Amino acid sequence: MRKVQRTVPAPAELGTEVIGIPEGTDVKLDLRLEAVMEGVLVSGTVSAEAVGECIRCLEEVRLGLNVQIAELFSYPENRVAEDQDDDRQEVEEDMINLEPALRDAVVSELPFQPVCREDCPGLCSECGVRLADDPDHSHEVADPRWAALQGILTDGVSSKDSGSPTVGDTDEPKES
Repeated sequence: MRKVQRTVPAPAELGTEVIGIPEGTDVKLDLRLEAVMEGVLVSGTVSAEAVGECIRCLEEVRLGLNVQIAELFSYPENRVAEDQDDDRQEVEEDMINLEPALRDAVVSELPFQPVCREDCPGLCSECGVRLADDPDHSHEVADPRWAALQGILTDGVSSKDSGSPTVGDTDEPKES
C-alpha cells in the first residue's frame, strides 16, 4: 500500500454548465494505492472548490467539495474475455489515468441546482431586481382582463359623478 498526497491543477470541464471546478485551480488528492489480485485499487478523498451561479439570483456560488473516490484499475493481463467490453480502467505501462474516475466522482457530487442560500428569493419577474437587496419590492400590475373597466373609473371617481356621459345613460330621469 502506498499513500499519495498531491495538489494538481483541475482538468478542463470538471463540472456542469451551472457549477464546476475552474480549469487550473488546485485539486487536493489524498489517496491510497493498494495492490490487489485484479490490479490497483485507488481510494481516498478529493478536495476542491466549485464555482458557479445561483439559479435564482445569478450571484456567484462557491462550494467546498470533499469527495470520496474508489476505483479499481485492472492489469490488462488479468482481464477475462467477457470483461473486454466493460468500461473498466486499466493500468497502462505502470501508469493510471485518474481523470475519468475523478470526473465521475466530482460531477456526481455537485448540486444540480446550486443556490447562494436556501432561502434565496431570486429576481423580480417584472424588472429583474434582486429581491434579497429589496425585500419590500413590488409592482402594481393590473390584470389585463379588467382593462376595459379601468376606463369607467377616472382617478377613483366614476364617470357619472364627473359629469361625462356613459354608455346607456339618458338625460331624462327614470320613473319607477
